[in-house]
Amino acid sequence: MSWRPASGGRVVAPARPWVILQHVPHEGPGLIGEVLSDAGHEVAVVRVDRGDALPDHRAMGGLVVMGGPMGVHDGDVHPWLAAERSLLSTAVDEGLPVLGVCLGAQQLAVALGGQVTTGPAPEIGFGEVELTAAGRLDPVLGPEYGGLAGTTVPCVHWHHDTFTLPVGATHLAATRAFPHQAFRVGDLVYALQFHVEVDRALAGAWAPHLPDGVVLDGPDLARVESVGRRLVRRFVDRAAASDRSVDRAAGIDRSVDRAAGIDRSVDRTAGLGVGDSTGGGAGDGSR
Repeated sequence: MSWRPASGGRVVAPARPWVILQHVPHEGPGLIGEVLSDAGHEVAVVRVDRGDALPDHRAMGGLVVMGGPMGVHDGDVHPWLAAERSLLSTAVDEGLPVLGVCLGAQQLAVALGGQVTTGPAPEIGFGEVELTAAGRLDPVLGPEYGGLAGTTVPCVHWHHDTFTLPVGATHLAATRAFPHQAFRVGDLVYALQFHVEVDRALAGAWAPHLPDGVVLDGPDLARVESVGRRLVRRFVDRAAASDRSVDRAAGIDRSVDRAAGIDRSVDRTAGLGVGDSTGGGAGDGSR
């Protein structure tokens, strides 16, 4: 990657895409890709299930790892799991924004020294997670209800496995059956065992794979989507604010593209981001 000098001693840097790792056909980013695109980010979906190579962390602006029916211990069947954890570890070490969802959260936990085990029983369908004291004050989860004023976040559950908290992680959310539902490491690394990325298209993609009797529709789905969209937007905005701060300190100017009218957002017709996801994101990481 090369950066070119600009007038006044500034350095003009090309925008780096956010990378979303997808594990099975119906398990794409859902509304996460849309929120990233709406924020002006280029989005590249890497289909590890199709044999796509994992990218170099130096070519990424951020990393999102989605769910899947496989578990973190299934490396004999899915050898890419270990390489994915290595990429997660490197991304965290390099200060990139990282979001792990369900299996992605479990992968992130193991990459940072935690453990993944099978929980008492599957947790599937609409539900809520209870925010911890730290979660209610968290800049991504907490503002939904004005910090300490609210205690829960609506979501969709679909998992059986669970993780321990990595050393130094901030515990953000829990349910009665699964005390470790979310954690943060530093300012820009989030692990969510639950799903907030579910929109109507995503729910439709999940429908053939859900257990009998589990239906994602109606006002509960609308509530999850509404809250999830705001939550993901806060995460993306927080990452962007951090990126701008680093750029200013380094004398890097990314305004040239904006001034030239260049749009680096996802090309939905080219198979990147939302257009390639078929709305997915249902992984339980439990088998």
